[in-house]
Amino acid sequence: MNLRLLGDLLAVFAPLSFLTVGGGQSVVADIHRQSVGVHRWMSDAQFLDLFALSRITPGPGSLLVTLVGWQVAGLWGALAASAAIFLPSSVLVYGLARVWSRYSGRPLIRAIESGLAPVAAGMILAASCTVLRAAEGGVWAWSVAALSTLVLMWTRVNPLLMLALGGAVFLAVI
Repeated sequence: MNLRLLGDLLAVFAPLSFLTVGGGQSVVADIHRQSVGVHRWMSDAQFLDLFALSRITPGPGSLLVTLVGWQVAGLWGALAASAAIFLPSSVLVYGLARVWSRYSGRPLIRAIESGLAPVAAGMILAASCTVLRAAEGGVWAWSVAALSTLVLMWTRVNPLLMLALGGAVFLAVI
C-alpha cells in the first residue's frame, strides 16, 4: 500500500466530488486531465478502456473514479478514490437537504436550480469532447457525434439506432 498514491487519489477526487453537478459524467474531463495529463497514471487508451468499462457496468457514473483508483493503487486505491468522490458531496447534500426543502419554491432557490442546469450541461459536453479527443477518431468521430446529437435533439429516433449507424460508419471508413 503506497500512502503517497492514496493521498494523491484523495487530493484529486475529493474536490471533484463537489463538482459532480448533473452526475459523475460531468467531471470526466477533469478525471482524464488529472489521470492522464497531470499525474500520468495511465495513457489515453487505458483511460478510454476504464471509461468504457464504467459505462457498461451497472452503477453510478462516478464508477470511473473507482476504476482509476484500482488502476493506480489496487484495492486500497479503489476504496480511497471511491470514498473521495462519494463522501464529501454526500455529506454536503445531506446537510443541505433540510435547508433546501424548507426554502423550496422561493425565488433564490429556483434561480440556483435554473443556473445549475446549464453548468451541468456544459460539464457533460466537456466530458464528451474529452472522450472524443482521447479516442483519436478524427474528423469522422466528431462528425458522427455532432450529427447524432442533432438527430437525437430534433427527432424521436432510438439512440441504439444511432449507435448502430455510427458503428457502421466507422466500419465503412476503416
